[in-house]
Parts: sequence; structure tokens; C-alpha cells
Amino acid sequence: MTETATTATVRSPSVPPALGGPGLFTVLLAAALPLIDFFIVNVALPTIGADLHAGEAVLELVVAGYGVAYAVLLVLGGRLGDLFGRRRLFLGGMAAFGLTSLACGLAPSAWSLVAARVAQGAASAAMLPQVLATIQAATSGGRRARAMSLYGATAGLSMVAGQILGGILVAADIAGTGWRSVFLVNVPVVVVGLVLGARFVPETRSQKPEPVDGPGTVLLAVSLLTLLAPLTEGRAAGWPLWTWLSLAAFPGVAVAFYAVERRADRAGRTPLVPPSLFELASLRRGLAMMLPFSIGFSGFMFVIAVALQSGEHLGPVAAGTALAPMAVAFLFVSLAGPRLIARYGSRVVTAGSVIQMVGLVLVVLAAVRDWPHLDLVGLLPGVAVAGAGQALQLPNVLRLVMSEVPPARAGVGSGVMVTTQQSALALGVATLGTLFLSLVPHQGMRDALVVTLLVQLGLVVLTGLLSLRLPRTVS
Repeated sequence: MTETATTATVRSPSVPPALGGPGLFTVLLAAALPLIDFFIVNVALPTIGADLHAGEAVLELVVAGYGVAYAVLLVLGGRLGDLFGRRRLFLGGMAAFGLTSLACGLAPSAWSLVAARVAQGAASAAMLPQVLATIQAATSGGRRARAMSLYGATAGLSMVAGQILGGILVAADIAGTGWRSVFLVNVPVVVVGLVLGARFVPETRSQKPEPVDGPGTVLLAVSLLTLLAPLTEGRAAGWPLWTWLSLAAFPGVAVAFYAVERRADRAGRTPLVPPSLFELASLRRGLAMMLPFSIGFSGFMFVIAVALQSGEHLGPVAAGTALAPMAVAFLFVSLAGPRLIARYGSRVVTAGSVIQMVGLVLVVLAAVRDWPHLDLVGLLPGVAVAGAGQALQLPNVLRLVMSEVPPARAGVGSGVMVTTQQSALALGVATLGTLFLSLVPHQGMRDALVVTLLVQLGLVVLTGLLSLRLPRTVS
């Protein structure tokens, strides 16, 4: 009787499954992969273009196809995890990510690479929302706070490390694979992740799963496509008529999406993105801050990669490792983040934005002073200080956004957060990248870089002001 009672207690649905150390490592590994792959191609694009005889517009699709597919399907991926089980979607998405990475690495032409990248983005959208949802559903208290801080640190470090790793892999030309290794490297990592995931990641799902919101899914996809597709492809394509029509359609589609979701929410159904979720001040204000932060982050990474390779004529390794001080500073400062947040609350985020401003000013001064001989030594102080500032912002904001989301809505909450982040990353490349590349023919590489960095500085000022509205304490 005792053994039976004990077994029943362990299996009781009221007791949430625990996410242990190996399981947390596995989901954080999965969180790193999609973000690394968003940035890893930045320094590989010149080599890809030369090898596959691809023009600028097609090369932009290699980046944009992945980013748009990823952003469009993220919320749906979170909902499917709530419905069918997060572990199941996690493992399925990871397996698909490995297969599509293999397809990218073996692509015989530029257009087949674009198609494989779109599929890779869709696979990422199935896998990544399950990471945050699993952390939210299978941890609590201090363990959840530590896990969310580690997730934020992983996300930020992955975005910088991706660009560094891309440069190293392209230059290493492992077994003659050249640029293909930036995709093929995912395959053995995915195999390890699948083995660990099958053993250590617990299964969780919503206690009251809702069917997929068909109209909401379609309208969200269309609204993101009408915004992201023309912005990412417009400049390279010469801003044809379809880009302007698409941008003109975006506000109407976005309003229709909100109306449909609000009506479903009021009717007692669970829409794809419940408007009631935005009643949580921590989520609403955290997402508002994440938009300018992520736009500036991805724009900076893209512009620096292009400027150092095309303007300074640095190789992929030198261009990638120029950002190594940022990665190192981000890693060490983010480790101190939980203690600082516990002591000073969300004002740590405000301090991070001020520190990032100082770093960007140092980068601008280095570009003005050293061009056309800007290198790792000249960039080191600025990128290191900027990385330290980013480390005080991103992990803590990601943790704050999810802090009040109930476990039953963990999937949709994580989907909304990651969609916001990913859409902003794509917008950063589209807007700041377009600004930079449009200025180069008229003002030269150095002045174009300086102007773009000053625009990013304005975005950092905005994040600092928005951080003042964050809840003072972070749970």
C-alpha cells in the first residue's frame, strides 16, 4: 500500500515535473542554435555569393528567409507545444532543425539554399518556444529565476558568438567545406541534443489545451510578412511596387489581427495571442523595451560585419573576432546579473543602457579616428563596454517578461516574447542595414558606419527611457 501511494503521489498531475541540470543544459543548447544561425551567416555571405554565383538580393534572402519564417511561426509553435506536449515538439523541432541544417550545408544552388533556410527557420519556430515554456512549467522559485537568467545570458552570448564562429569556420575550410561548415556544424550538435532531450527533458503541456486559432494564425503570419518581407528585400530589389503595396497593407492587417484576437478573448476562447496577456505590466513593458534593443543589436552586428569585410577588407576570422571582447564581457557580466537584480531591481537594466551608450560612443570615436585602419585593438574598448551594458539588459528583460506568465500559458507567452525578439532582430537588419548600405555610395563607408551607429545610439537612449517604466522588482 505504501509503495502504491508513493507512486501515485509522484505521478499526480498536481506535482509539476522537474527540470534538472542536464535537462536545463539541453534546452539552453537548443535555445542557442537558432540565434547562432541567425547571425552565423553574416560573415559567410561574401563566400556564399562567390561560390554559388548569387547576387545581393538572393544573399539577403538567405538571411531574411530564415528570419521571416522563424518570426512568423513562433507563436504557432508555442501553441502547438501547449496542445501536443512541449517535449514532443521540442524533439521534433530539433530533429527538423538538424535535417534542414544538413540541407543548407549540401545546397547545390543559391535558391535551394534559400529554400532550406526557410525550412530551417520553420524548424526553429517549432523548437525554441518549448525552451521557455518548459522552464516556466517545470521550475519554480529560485530555480526558475536562475534558469531564466541563464536563458537570457545564452541568448545574448549566442548572437555574438554566432558571428565569431561563422568567421572561424569559413576560414578553417574544414575538409574543403568552406561556408558549408557553418550549417553542417549543427548536425552533430543536434544529435547530442536529441539524445539528451529524450532522456532529461520532462514532458509538460497545458492542463486545458485549446485548439489552434486558425484566423489568428493566418492574420499574424500575413501581418508579419507584409512588414518584414518588403523591408528585408526592398532595397536590394530596387523597391518595386509590391514592396510599397505590402507596407501599405500592414496597418490594416495588424488591426484586423488585433480585432479577431480580442473578440476571441472576450468570447472565452484562447486566441493565438491573447490580448489579456498584455494586461501583465511586466510582459507589456518588457516587450516594449525589447523592440528597440533587439533592432539596434542585430543592426549593429550586421553593419559591423559588412564594414569590416567590405570597407576594411578584413578576412572572416578578423571580422568575427573583432567582436570577441563583446562576447567575453557579456559572458562575465551576465553571470553577475542575478545578484545585481536581487539587490538593485530593474534599475540594473537602466544602468546597462547607460553603459551601452558609452560603449557605442567609443566605437564611433574609434571609427572616426582609425578609419581605414579600424581593427580589433581600436574596437576593443567600445565593444567590450557595449557588451557589458547589453549583459545587464537582455537577460534581465527576458526574465522579467515571463515572470508573471502563468504556467498554463507558458507556451503562448514564450511564443509572443520570442516572436517580438525575432521580428525586431529581422527589423534591425532590414532598417539599419538598409540605411547603412544606402548611405555607402554617397557618403563612403566610414561616414555611413558613423551615421548608422548614431541612429543605434538613439535606440539605446530609448531603451534606457523605457527601462524606467519596468516594475522595480524582478521575481
